[in-house]
Amino acid sequence: MTYRVDFTPQALEDLSSLDPAIARRISSKIQWLSENFDRLVPEPLTGQYKGLYKLRTGDWRVLYTADSLQTLITIRVVAHRSKVYKI
Repeated sequence: MTYRVDFTPQALEDLSSLDPAIARRISSKIQWLSENFDRLVPEPLTGQYKGLYKLRTGDWRVLYTADSLQTLITIRVVAHRSKVYKI
C-alpha cells in the first residue's frame, strides 16, 4: 500500500534550497518510503524529537511523522546530518 506524502512549509523550503541532484535523490528516497512503509520498521527519535522518525539519505536526514490509519507520511524537516538535530 502506498502512503500519501505531505510536506510542511519548512520541509518544502529545505528541499528547494538544496542542490537539484541532492533534492532529486532525497525525493526519490521519500517516494520509496511511501511505497514500502508497511514493510519497514521506522527509526524513531528520542528526547526532544520524540514522535518523529528519521530517514537517512547519505549525509542528509529527513524527519517525518507517520499516521498508519490515514496512510499519511508528513515530512517535517530535511537537513544535513550535522545540522538536523540542532534545529
